[in-house]
Order: sequence, then structure tokens, then C-alpha cells
Amino acid sequence: MDFLVWPSETNNFRRFTPESLAAIKERIAEKKKQQAKVKQENKDQGVEEVKPTPQLDLRTYKKLPSLYGDVPVELTGEPLEDLDPYYSDHKTFMVINKRRTIFRFTATPALCIFGPFNPVRKAAIKVIIHS
Repeated sequence: MDFLVWPSETNNFRRFTPESLAAIKERIAEKKKQQAKVKQENKDQGVEEVKPTPQLDLRTYKKLPSLYGDVPVELTGEPLEDLDPYYSDHKTFMVINKRRTIFRFTATPALCIFGPFNPVRKAAIKVIIHS
């Protein structure tokens, strides 16, 4: 029966890095290729595709469920790769504050100047998530 218990010590949290952003861009390109292929196949059949939806327990401004474990102190307030599989092919990252509240931000440049790793943008995110 122990195999049904979710391990609370697993590290689900990874920093959002330029490599993470590159991986997201690759997944987006793959998804576009797949969609074009499926569209061609389904064009003749008239089948509608089922679109995935975000997980309700990982919504923005909600508390992170204890199922995902504790956020390491060094990752609190830092950009993290999104835990929700729905966002695996979206240019987004999440930040969790000390109260375990989830904030989600876009990884596209803000004001067409400040990328997601810019110090000015990091400071603005810290101000926004401060409780």
C-alpha cells in the first residue's frame, strides 16, 4: 500500500533558465507540426480535436497544494518551470511566494525590452509577489 502514497520529499521544482525557455520553444514547434499533420488527416473526417485544460489546483493566485511538497527556501520567489502540464508548451513560468501562492508570468519580453532574465524584470516580480 506504500506505493499509493505520494512521496513528499521529491523535488518537483526546477529553476526557469534559458535552457528551459529553449525547451519550451522546441515543444511549441513540435506541437505546431503535429497540429498541421492532424488537421490534414482530420480534414476529410470532420473530427474535432480535444483541447487540454489547466489543472484547477494549480491556478494562479491559489495556494500550492501540499501534494507537490515543500518549496525549497532558495527557490521561494524565484522563477520556476511550470508544474502544470498544460503550460508545458506555453511561454510561461511560475513564481511561488512564502505563503505558497502561485503567480504565473509570461516569458516573452515585457515592453519589448525586458526579457524574463533581466534584473529589472526580476525586481518587478519580487515586488509583485511580496505579501
